[in-house]
Amino acid sequence: MQPQIIEPQIIVCGLGQIGYRIFLVLQQQGISVAGISDPSLGNEAYWEQAPADDPTIAVGSVIANSVIVGSVRSEKTLIAAGIKQAKTLLIACEDDALNLAILTQAKLLSPNIRIVNRLFNTQLGTRLDQTMPNHVSMSVSALVAPIFAFSAMQQPVIGQLNLLKKVWPVTVEDITPNHLLVGKSLSTLWDNPDRMLLTYEPAKSPVGLMTAVQSGQRLAVGDRLIWAELQKAKSPKRSFQDFINNTQQGFRQFRDLSRAMILILLVLLATIGVAILAYVSSNPATSLIDALYFSVGMITGAGGQEAVVENSTDPVKVFTAVMMLVGAGVIGVFYALLNDYILGTHLQQIWMTTRVPKSGHRIVCGLGGVGFRTLDLLKQLGEDVVALEYDAQGRFVRTARSRNVPVITGDAALPEVLKLANVEKAAALLAVTSDDAVNLEIAITAKSVAPRLPVLVRIHDPQFARQIQQVFEFEWVISPTDLTAPAFAAAAIGGRILGNYTARDGLWLAIATRITPSHPLYGRKLQSAASAEEFTPLYAESNQQLIQGQALLNMTLTQDVVLYLMMPAHRWEKLGESQHID
Repeated sequence: MQPQIIEPQIIVCGLGQIGYRIFLVLQQQGISVAGISDPSLGNEAYWEQAPADDPTIAVGSVIANSVIVGSVRSEKTLIAAGIKQAKTLLIACEDDALNLAILTQAKLLSPNIRIVNRLFNTQLGTRLDQTMPNHVSMSVSALVAPIFAFSAMQQPVIGQLNLLKKVWPVTVEDITPNHLLVGKSLSTLWDNPDRMLLTYEPAKSPVGLMTAVQSGQRLAVGDRLIWAELQKAKSPKRSFQDFINNTQQGFRQFRDLSRAMILILLVLLATIGVAILAYVSSNPATSLIDALYFSVGMITGAGGQEAVVENSTDPVKVFTAVMMLVGAGVIGVFYALLNDYILGTHLQQIWMTTRVPKSGHRIVCGLGGVGFRTLDLLKQLGEDVVALEYDAQGRFVRTARSRNVPVITGDAALPEVLKLANVEKAAALLAVTSDDAVNLEIAITAKSVAPRLPVLVRIHDPQFARQIQQVFEFEWVISPTDLTAPAFAAAAIGGRILGNYTARDGLWLAIATRITPSHPLYGRKLQSAASAEEFTPLYAESNQQLIQGQALLNMTLTQDVVLYLMMPAHRWEKLGESQHID
C-alpha cells in the first residue's frame, strides 16, 4: 500500500527541540506545514499519539495528518511529506553533514524548492547562499548572540531587526505611572530616526499605531509599546589611574603565579652557594671566581675548571658527586618551571589580568560560536568585556584576543578563576557554553561569589530553562530554542526576513518589498495603506534616498520604491509574495 502523501506549503525536516518548536510556530500562524520525525536521531521530539518505539507505526506513515515518521534523508520519506508539492523545505537537524545530505536529496527530487538550512558552519552557509539559488542558511549562534548581548545590557529584548547595516534590538515598554514616556506624543516618538515604532497596544480605546501617530495621541498608563531602538557605541573610558591599578594588579598576579619558580630559584642559588663555600673552605688557594665557575658548570652540566677538585681530598670528591646529583635535579625542575612559565600560559595570564577592567564590565563564559558572537557585539557597542574559556586552544581564543578582549583560560566554575575577572564588580556575567550543566554550575558559583551580580544562563531545553528560572531566580535564563524558532519559521514563510519578534497577536516579520505597477500597494498613500493592510512602515528607499518619519507616512508609493515594513506573519501573502526582495 502506498503511503499517504500530504501537500504542505512548508516541510520541517528534523523534529528535534528547535525543529519541533518551528513546526508549532508555523502551525500557530495558520501555515500549511508538514514535519519529518526520524526515530534514529536520539534527540527527536515525538507525539503522544505516536511514540518512537511504537511498532505499529510504519516508516513513512502519516501522524495526525501532518507528521511523517521516517529517515530524514530517505527519498520515500521526503516524497510522502510532499517534497514535490511544497514551496519550502526547512532543514533543522543538528548535524551539518546530515543537513547537506538532506539538501542534495531534496534538490534531486524538487530542483526549484526553496531551502532554509540550519548550519553550524557559517562560512559554509555563506558559500551555499552565494552559489545555490533558493538557499538560505541560518545559524543559531548568529540569531541568539544579539539577544544575549542586549539582555546583558539590561534590556528586555523580544527580538531583533537587521536594518541599515545595524542590529536594532526590539524591546517592550509597558507604560507605568512613573514611566518617562507618560504623556509623550507618539508623533514625536515616530520622528526620532534612532527609533522605530512597531506595535501600539492602548489600554483603553483600540487605536491603530498609524492613526495614533497621525493624531498625535499621547501615551497613557497601561499602554504597551513595542519598538526597535538603535544602540550607539560607547566611547572607551580609560584613565591613567586605571593604568596604575592594572599595573599593580599585574605585579600581584605575577607574585602569586611565580611563587613556585621563585622557590626553586632560591634552592638553586642556595645549592650553588653551598658548593662555593665548600670548595673555598677545602682549598684556600681556590678563588671565589674559580669556585663559582666550577659550581655553576657542575650543576648545569656545562663543566669547566675541573682543576678545583682534581687534587682535592676524597671527601671533597664525594661531596662533588653528591652535588652533581642534587644539582641535576634542582636545575631540571628549574628549567621545567621556566619553560612552562615563558612558553606556557602564565605570562599571558598575567598580561590578560592586567587588562581586566576593575568594574562595570561583562564577563562571557564560554568562547564557542554563541559566546564569541555575543562578545564581539558587546565590544562593537563599546562595552568592556572579559572572556573566560576552559580550552586555551579553543577555536575563538586567538580571534577574541585580536579584538583586544582579555581572555582568561581556566574553569569558570571555580571561584578563583572568576575572581581573576573581577567578578565582584562586574556589570553582568553570561554563562553561554554549550553544556547546560556547566552553565548552571558557573551561574551558581558566580552568585556565591557576588550575590548581586546579574547573571544570564543559556539553557537549551525550554522546559528546563523555565524550571531553573523558578528555582534559582537568575536574572535571565534563556533558551536558544525559544529564541530561534520564530526566526526560522519567518525565513521559511518566504523572502528575505530582516528581523522578527513575537507579540501578543503572534509572529511579526520585517521584510523589504519593491513597489511595481502590479504590486497591491502601488499608487496608494502609505499611511492609509498601512492602516488598511495592518502593517507598520519602517522606512523607504527611493532614488537612493532614505525616507523616514512623517515624510514616510505622507508619501505615495510609486514604481521602484523599496519599502521596509513590519507585518503579522499570517498576512504575508496579502502583499504579494512575488514582490518581496530576496
